[in-house]
Amino acid sequence: MNSDLAPLLERFLIAIQALAGAQAGAVRVLTDDGKSMRLVAQQGLPVDVQIAERLVASDCGACGVASAGDVLRWVDDVKTCAKHTEHGYFGLQCHRVLAISLPHDGQALGIYNLFFDSDPRINPQMETMLRLIGQLLGLALHNAKIERERLRVTVLKERQEMVNEVHDTIAQTLAYVRMRLPLLNESMLAHDDQRSLKYFSDVKKGVGEVHDKLREVMTYFRTRMDPLGLLHALQGVADAYFDRVGISLEIRNSAHGLNLTDEQEVQVFYVIQEALANIAKHSMARRAIVFIDRDHQQLEFRIEDDGLGMDEPSVSTLVTLAKGLAPSNHFGLDIMQSRAKRLGGSLVVGPNDGGGTRVRLLLPVEQVQPGVVGP
Repeated sequence: MNSDLAPLLERFLIAIQALAGAQAGAVRVLTDDGKSMRLVAQQGLPVDVQIAERLVASDCGACGVASAGDVLRWVDDVKTCAKHTEHGYFGLQCHRVLAISLPHDGQALGIYNLFFDSDPRINPQMETMLRLIGQLLGLALHNAKIERERLRVTVLKERQEMVNEVHDTIAQTLAYVRMRLPLLNESMLAHDDQRSLKYFSDVKKGVGEVHDKLREVMTYFRTRMDPLGLLHALQGVADAYFDRVGISLEIRNSAHGLNLTDEQEVQVFYVIQEALANIAKHSMARRAIVFIDRDHQQLEFRIEDDGLGMDEPSVSTLVTLAKGLAPSNHFGLDIMQSRAKRLGGSLVVGPNDGGGTRVRLLLPVEQVQPGVVGP
């Protein structure tokens, strides 16, 4: 059960007890197998009784009857309840018990009990009120179950996303390093210094790529997609981009309704994030813009900068060459292409008019209808 729900149920019990004149109350929910009822909230029960009653059979007496449908039942003979505990609560402090089901959509999810020290006067109007309260509690339990399932699915989804991210960004580079190691070993055994230095540089470059990509993966999962959606997430990136990398970033959206699923928004966000990371690392730009346009054929995300462009070596490339290493193999571009393909779209990278680089993510309209997710 959601940990936030228990205090809510306990507050409910306080109000219900005061309303009905009960001395104690409890809420029980059916276990997944339907064979037992678990105590999830209580007010006023002695500790020994709480321990003894924390799990009881779902077919136990009047409580079992209440758990099987939308009913309200009195437990007049509390001797049955007394069998669960050696504590003298039932029959001494408690003389009558009321069991009210917690139904939702025709199915009882559990019950709540009210414990009385005498024969209470509950009129039909009060019984109706108590049943309505049971329905409200049933709705709360149902919503908690949905939230629990949603959280489970979210965790599994994020784990799978991380696996995919590691595969896309790191496995390729590790495979490249693995192929270079035997070549490095052979050249060293042959005392071929020129080839040894080359393969050593390849391995060193590959390990550096793995390190950088691993840091990017961790950044991705620290800064998850904004729950308010893609546009809000991109604006958040833009607001912090200058302070982080010294390049101004503007978002220009002329599309009216993106109609993307949550999964599609995540993939688009990562493509744009990768493009912006490349701008920060290689472009020496002063300004970048993310354009979002839509027509009857396609949805376009266009990232432009005013930097050095693809034909000119960046400072990072010059430093790499000065260290005797080969330029980057553009693993980031491969990842972006893979994400675009997963979305059913395409990625085009080329020079920007007037200098710099332009990255275009193009999604056909039929691929961005609500509920459609690329393979």
